[in-house]
Amino acid sequence: MSGHSKWATTKHKKAVIDARRGKMFAKLIKNIEVAARTGGGDLDGNPTLFDAVQKAKKSSVPNDNIDRAVKRGSGQDAGGADYQSITYEGYGPGGVALLIECLSDNRNRAATEVRIAMTRNGGAMADPGSVAYLFTRKGVVIVPKTGDLTEDDLLLAVLDAGAEEVNDLGESFEIVSEATDLVAVRTALVDAGIDYDSADPTFLPSMSIPLDADGARKVFRLIEALEDSDDVQNVYANFDVSDDVMAEVG
Repeated sequence: MSGHSKWATTKHKKAVIDARRGKMFAKLIKNIEVAARTGGGDLDGNPTLFDAVQKAKKSSVPNDNIDRAVKRGSGQDAGGADYQSITYEGYGPGGVALLIECLSDNRNRAATEVRIAMTRNGGAMADPGSVAYLFTRKGVVIVPKTGDLTEDDLLLAVLDAGAEEVNDLGESFEIVSEATDLVAVRTALVDAGIDYDSADPTFLPSMSIPLDADGARKVFRLIEALEDSDDVQNVYANFDVSDDVMAEVG
């Protein structure tokens, strides 16, 4: 998993300063709208909304955009779309399993865009349930390496909150927990005065497929094509790439 996590973290950091920033902003805003519609507009009483807002702020989304999204989602302002959550399953190059999470107000458009991205980039759609069993729902918190913060410091802060493991990703740490313990872990970090970059429910693979540089390029190209769709929120995949392969791919 370390290779996949490191790739995802690096990609996120690049996206903040990337020309595609507008597309990323739109997806973060959509997350906020849906969270507010589902659990209300009170950040203190809606941890999903709290985390969505924090992630948007850390990605430099303007506060006005965030506030408007909360109001649209909670019904204080008109104009919010009725987004549906849809998950597609498939396989990428090298037999890599893919879970594709969408938030869309048009199911047919989402299905068409996902299918086109898959077929044009060496992927294939799979029947519901044929891939999902390879993944487990988990909570993942990314903590930047600052000062003299160590893995032991993190473990001490979050172990009692339900953290299962802490992984060193190079420039940051990854804390993994049950999805239901995500809020407790995030709260424990805040109580300990430790800053974090993101706290998200995610899908982690139970087994990973190692990729060489050629395979990694193909899988990255497919995932980027999928994420280029406005309807696609998250893509989870069960690949692993070594540091050497990451360096070769660049």
